[in-house]
Amino acid sequence: MSKDQKLKLVTQPQEYFYELLAGAFSKRSFRPTKATEFYLVNLLNQFMTTDAYYSRNAEGKHKQEALALLVKEAVEMPAPEAQRTLFRQVGDVSLYTAGFFQESLNRKLVDLDYYIDMGGHAYREAAIRHEETALRKIFEELGERFGKFVDVLADVSDLTMSKSERDLLRLYENWITTKSERAERLLNEAGIIPNAGTKKTIQ
Repeated sequence: MSKDQKLKLVTQPQEYFYELLAGAFSKRSFRPTKATEFYLVNLLNQFMTTDAYYSRNAEGKHKQEALALLVKEAVEMPAPEAQRTLFRQVGDVSLYTAGFFQESLNRKLVDLDYYIDMGGHAYREAAIRHEETALRKIFEELGERFGKFVDVLADVSDLTMSKSERDLLRLYENWITTKSERAERLLNEAGIIPNAGTKKTIQ
């Protein structure tokens, strides 16, 4: 990524993500509705410019639960509003994870297909429970074409993460899993100070 691109990412993230998505959609001759495209722009802006990736509530508390358990929790919630919120979150996390972390998923027991299945199901369930027509249509489209959207985000990931950044990501994942002293030392040398309280949260 060039210096100008990085500056643009910081100062105008939504415009930057829109351009990346537009290019990825064009490359694959795949065109979603404008509303769904705008939803994805906001999703990338949320996950890539904040710490919302693992956040489960307003206090930012982290839950170490597999996606299947979150789906079970959503089904058992008494209020439809709470159900659709959690289903939406499962869909969002599944989409972002499957799109941006495919290489690491291929080396784990829980693979890419798991996230595609869970994410598509979660968005469809969110759509069923949503009274607002516009959002219901967005979640329907994301649910029915989930695999295609994963491919688009994977293309965006290729454009936004250099090889060195991918290597650091894998190193950080290794440290989270093993708390390896070597991994911690290499991260420190790269200017990254791991948080000793960090635990692996997505199964």
